[in-house]
Amino acid sequence: MIYSIDVEVTAPVYDTEVTDRVADAMTALFPAGEPAYEHGELRATVHDLDRFSEQLHRQEILDTARGIFFDNRRGGSFSFRLKKGPDVESVIDHVAPPTEDGTPIDVEE
Repeated sequence: MIYSIDVEVTAPVYDTEVTDRVADAMTALFPAGEPAYEHGELRATVHDLDRFSEQLHRQEILDTARGIFFDNRRGGSFSFRLKKGPDVESVIDHVAPPTEDGTPIDVEE
């Protein structure tokens, strides 16, 4: 069981983006964070990854996530990047669509 964890979440905010929309995307995955804007990015500190973990389970990408986490391990910490897009779920669905018995299914049917 994890009793205490410190997670630093950062997201760049480009000139073409609306800061509030980036903050909303950030808090969707890390709801306890309170994003603050500084030097072209939003930063938040959170102390749990429950919502993020729920999304990894729901999207069934645990093996991929574990691989990335272990590949980016440095001492007692690790880092990873999430790419921005329409929303993370849409990008994942496009790149690695849901499957049934290993065969991609059309979620729009």
